[in-house]
Amino acid sequence: MTDAFPVAAVQFGARLYAPDENRARAETAIRSAAGKGARLVVLPELAISGYGLDPEGLARSAEPGDGPTVTGWQALAAELDVVISGGFCETAGGNLHNSAALVTPEGSATLYRKLHLFDGEKNVFSPGDRGLPVVETALGRIGLCVCYDLRFVEVARALALMGADVIAVPTAWVGGFDRNARDAMGFIGQARGAMVQANLNQVAMVCASQSGGDQGIRFLGSSLIVDSFGECLAGPSEQDADETLIASLDIAAIRASRVRSALVRPREDRRVDVYGLTVSGTTY
Repeated sequence: MTDAFPVAAVQFGARLYAPDENRARAETAIRSAAGKGARLVVLPELAISGYGLDPEGLARSAEPGDGPTVTGWQALAAELDVVISGGFCETAGGNLHNSAALVTPEGSATLYRKLHLFDGEKNVFSPGDRGLPVVETALGRIGLCVCYDLRFVEVARALALMGADVIAVPTAWVGGFDRNARDAMGFIGQARGAMVQANLNQVAMVCASQSGGDQGIRFLGSSLIVDSFGECLAGPSEQDADETLIASLDIAAIRASRVRSALVRPREDRRVDVYGLTVSGTTY
C-alpha cells in the first residue's frame, strides 16, 4: 500500500447523449491527470452519456457494465497505473441504471448502481441493487457512491465502517433545494455536506461534478477534494469550469485521524449496544 499519493477530481460538462465523444474526452483528462502524478482519478456522474433524463437519449447512450467505457478504463488503468472511477448509463436486464465503476491497474472492475435516485431520475433509472462497494486497492480502501447518495448520512457512514479510507463521489450537483446556492466562501451546500461527513466519518472524499449548462440543466460545478478532518485540499471549482483538481492524500494520516485524542475515539466510542447500521445483511 502507498501511504501518500496525489488524487484528481475531473470536472467537465459532458456533451448530452454523445458517449463516443465523452469517452474520448474522459480519456484525455485521465491521461492528463496521470501525467501530473495522480494515482486515483474521479470523473463526474453520467460522464459518458451526459446528464439527461430523456429515456430514448439515455437508451441510445447506455452500455453494459462490461461495455466500452469500463473495458477502456481497465486498459487505461493498467497502462497508466491509476485507479479510475466515473459515471455512465448502464443497461442491464432491460433497465437503465445511473452507474459508476471503479477500476484498478490490476484489471478489477467494481460496478455500483446509484441507490438514491434524485428528482426526475426516478422516471428513467432503476434504483441500485448492488449494495455499497469498498474496494481494496494498492492505494488503500476506496468506497464509491454517487451524488444524491451523500444526502443520506448512512451512506458515507456505512462506507467508513466497511473500511473505506477514501470515498470517490462522481456527482452532477445542481441547485434549487438548499437555502443558498453558494455561501460567501464559494461553497455550495453539497460541498459543505461532503466536508462535514468526511470529518465525522474520518474518510477523505474526492468529489467530481458536471459543470456548465449545455446539457439543459444548470450544474453548479464545485468539485473538491477533502481530507479526513473535513479540510478542503483543492477546490471548490467554479460553476462553469472544466478543470482537474489535484491534491495529495495520505492513507496513514487518514487512518490515524480515527483517533482524535487519547479519550476521543469516534469509532470506538460508538454505542453499538444501542444502535447499529446494517448494510447488505452485516451490522456495524
